[in-house]
Amino acid sequence: MTTEHPTITRFRDEHARRGGTGRVVILPDAVHTAALAAEALGCEVGAIANSLLFEAGGSPVLILTSGAHRVDTEKVAATVGVESLRRAKPEFVREHTGQVIGGVSPIGHPAPVPTYLDPWLRRYDVVWAAAGHPAAVFSSTYDELLALTGATEIEVE
Repeated sequence: MTTEHPTITRFRDEHARRGGTGRVVILPDAVHTAALAAEALGCEVGAIANSLLFEAGGSPVLILTSGAHRVDTEKVAATVGVESLRRAKPEFVREHTGQVIGGVSPIGHPAPVPTYLDPWLRRYDVVWAAAGHPAAVFSSTYDELLALTGATEIEVE
């Protein structure tokens, strides 16, 4: 019998608590890029919702962006009203999300994290995001992801 990683179990509990309807998929190997995740799931890379944690003056900011996009940190910092955004270090990510880089889910963090959602993801009927572990993802729709996270929609590129 294999036991599920505790971060996936915590994600499942939070997902259910928030009324999430998507399914959690455990991939055979960790997929560390949107391209690898898309290949494993048989979807377009743009349908992968990357959960990228940034640091803004010591505070976390979560950007959920299409795997087809790169975050323009200067543009996003100006849009969200912070001086600058820096890619968070692994320790900062774990502290603020309880998860590791590559497995950060959009929900279920120890404390609320300001979250922003790339409207490009709206183009896909199904989007996939990390479920608390690098080998775990879950399916959702754009509207459900917006509702689950309480995110603000912003252009990231």
